[in-house]
Amino acid sequence: MTISLVKGQKIDLTKGNAGLTKVVVGLGWDPAVIEKKGFFGTKKTTVEIDCDASVILLDANGKLTKEKNVVYFANLQSPDGSVVHSGDNRTGEGDGDDEQISVNLSQVPADVSKIIFVVNIYDCVNRKQDFGLVQSAYIRILNDSNNQELVKFNLTDSYAGRTSLIVGEIYRHSGEWKFNAIGEGSTDTTIGQLVKRYT
Repeated sequence: MTISLVKGQKIDLTKGNAGLTKVVVGLGWDPAVIEKKGFFGTKKTTVEIDCDASVILLDANGKLTKEKNVVYFANLQSPDGSVVHSGDNRTGEGDGDDEQISVNLSQVPADVSKIIFVVNIYDCVNRKQDFGLVQSAYIRILNDSNNQELVKFNLTDSYAGRTSLIVGEIYRHSGEWKFNAIGEGSTDTTIGQLVKRYT
């Protein structure tokens, strides 16, 4: 049974799921449909928007310890192989997850305490785009062994004017792994700017 979370809610992932060692984190979104007025009346068009999901691995102090601990479209795997990105989806079209990240909780190095999931809009400044042009954004966590959806967090806030989202985090707590639904928008325009928050 899926547990639906609201912003700011935390849930234990491993305590109630004995033997859970590997999860798949799915992130999804849809480009908004906007109305454009033209010579022959109003026409509905789908925005062309390229969202990029990334992962930042942090230590107990909430700091990035090494550059390779940022997993994104140009670095699809953490150095230890515990976090693997499925690759870039440039359109957000279609049903289901747009990008997926596999996390092997049993292989996450001891010096990593938090795994942050973020999404930013590629080339947002030149394209004059923000998350007001994105709808139905969510993050969900599945049990890798049986594909069962454990947790889902729908981002329902208005993120107009925001160019990045800090979606959620998986973190260690008393020997277990938990998930925190963050859903915070920011005006960072690149993954590089987002990472600076944690350096």
